[in-house]
Amino acid sequence: MSNQSVQTVSTSNDKIKVIAAIVVMIAAVVGFYYLADKPALVRAGALVAGLAFAVLILWTSTTGRDFLNFAKEAVRETKKVVWPTRREAGQITGIVFAFVLIMAIFLWGTDKTLEFLLYDVILGIRK
Repeated sequence: MSNQSVQTVSTSNDKIKVIAAIVVMIAAVVGFYYLADKPALVRAGALVAGLAFAVLILWTSTTGRDFLNFAKEAVRETKKVVWPTRREAGQITGIVFAFVLIMAIFLWGTDKTLEFLLYDVILGIRK
């Protein structure tokens, strides 16, 4: 990722393009549901075409290009992540479950101890 700080001034033309792209995306989703009686391929095609058109509109604006470049960099950074193996993930999950169980028992014991002290010892309500 770039460490340089760059300020860009968004023109009203760019804002109109971003709004148009959002409207086209919404129209694509609405069209997908509006074509419920059509075959799935037609519905999916309309959705994909609408979303692709919205991305093209977004690409023509400075803000949209910056966002799409950010998304590309985010995907690139995600690929650099070293994911745990299946065994490591299972071990970590087991440790988390054990910790949650221990904390639940601790909190239950604390609650019961405070309940005993408050109601039985201090207030003397229960006999």
